[in-house]
Amino acid sequence: MGTWDIGHFDNDTAADFSGTLDKALESEREDIVRTALTRTIETEEYLDSDDACTAVASAALIAAQCPGGKPISAYGPHEPLPVFSTDLRPLAVQALDRVLAPESELTELWDDAGHGPLFRQGITDLKAVLLT
Repeated sequence: MGTWDIGHFDNDTAADFSGTLDKALESEREDIVRTALTRTIETEEYLDSDDACTAVASAALIAAQCPGGKPISAYGPHEPLPVFSTDLRPLAVQALDRVLAPESELTELWDDAGHGPLFRQGITDLKAVLLT
């Protein structure tokens, strides 16, 4: 995973995901986000870092539309996103819980780099916004 900072879009996978959303029809963008979250939630075995990065990016996009949500960085999508259905919020929380669960490559990578606590705090902050 090419990473340049700890932000939710500060890695190659999330930036590529943003490109996928930008290339998709606006009417397809919510389904792309929903699929990324569902794929992560349904992973029962070792969670690949790419799937985790996509889920975190999806959750950040949803949280950005919530009260108290932070704007998306320059590496996020540039094309307009739909107003996401509120039923995506609990899916995003479940996906983030899976990202932090045992057998998650992304969490292991951040732990190995010595930034695990900062990464976990970023996920916790996203969840707090999604749960309000």
